[in-house]
Amino acid sequence: MMWSDKYRPKNLLEMVGNEEAKESFVKWIGKWIKGTKPLLLVGPPGIGKTTMAILSAKQFGYDLISMNASDVRNKQKIQEILNPILGNRNLLGNPMIFVDEVDGIHGRSDFGGVEALIDILKEPTVPIILAANSDISDKMKSIKKVVTTVKLRPLPPRLMRLYLEEILRRENASIKIGSMIKVIIDSRGDIRSILNSAQALAGGFEPQLDKSNLTANVEESINSFFNAKSSEEAQVILYSLRIDPREKINAFYSSVITSTLPKGTLKEMLEILSEADMLYGKIMRHQEWRLLRYLDNILLKLYRQGTGIKYSQFNLPWPTLNRIRWDGRAIKGLTSNLAKQMHVSRSVFSTFYLPYLLFCIKNKSLEMNLNEADYEIVQKELEMMK
Repeated sequence: MMWSDKYRPKNLLEMVGNEEAKESFVKWIGKWIKGTKPLLLVGPPGIGKTTMAILSAKQFGYDLISMNASDVRNKQKIQEILNPILGNRNLLGNPMIFVDEVDGIHGRSDFGGVEALIDILKEPTVPIILAANSDISDKMKSIKKVVTTVKLRPLPPRLMRLYLEEILRRENASIKIGSMIKVIIDSRGDIRSILNSAQALAGGFEPQLDKSNLTANVEESINSFFNAKSSEEAQVILYSLRIDPREKINAFYSSVITSTLPKGTLKEMLEILSEADMLYGKIMRHQEWRLLRYLDNILLKLYRQGTGIKYSQFNLPWPTLNRIRWDGRAIKGLTSNLAKQMHVSRSVFSTFYLPYLLFCIKNKSLEMNLNEADYEIVQKELEMMK
């Protein structure tokens, strides 16, 4: 079991640090009456904003209704979701509304969303808690005028060290003092990050984080993940692989697609990777960086004992893969034709099949019976890769 789950606080008193913020929060919820200003929790990811909302709902007898920025992007969505709650409180029990990542509202799709949300915040009929990583944008300045703001700050290194030492004592584990200090510094006040890294170190997995040896680090991690003796061990290894999320997905994809897996298992793993890719796409489109916490949970589903998967890296750079996927009518025509032959959608073929086919053709391990036009397209793409 991951330490970050095992030692997740069960009540507000068990939350580490930010005592003043917790005191302000408890006073707000304890004295709440109809019309009380909503509460805005501001602080970096992993500091405990969501945990504070969840625990308070349990302790004070509320039914928590959670949403994020994507749920309140426009006026219509807000009315569809919130108006029934605000207008039927007696029928819905004792609701409390929690809107996470409210600072993520941005772009044209948010037309009317901020204004509609502010109208609700001005006259709350149920407790409303908002959470944001930052409060400096123009839209957040408008929201701040109608809420009470409570700031949560990263935990000081000394407090984090005391907390980590206590966890290590409970687990009868130890890590080197130098490694402990590095974990604390790298975590930037994120308790989840500290516990995941410390658990990996205590379990004997200590990846080389030297950027000059990054490829070796990725190779070691991917191989260790698929050779793990249990899903718990695989989880620790996965959480310890600190590289760009896009590169992490790509590393697993290239390793899976070049393996000799049964078709059924390969299909399942590609669906998992597709889910991870879609999540990352959503994060990038809407800048919802907090959703990154779910990426490793998705990738963990790739773990199978005895698959024999080894790290493999396409000798195609990621920009080239992106170009293959999206650039030009000719490429789209090629993918449409081949997708029909292989009985898959064009997007599936572009994402999973075409890069692999080009990889095989480039390395002269596959011959394809293409018509003249499609053959010229493939040759052009291969020239781009040189």
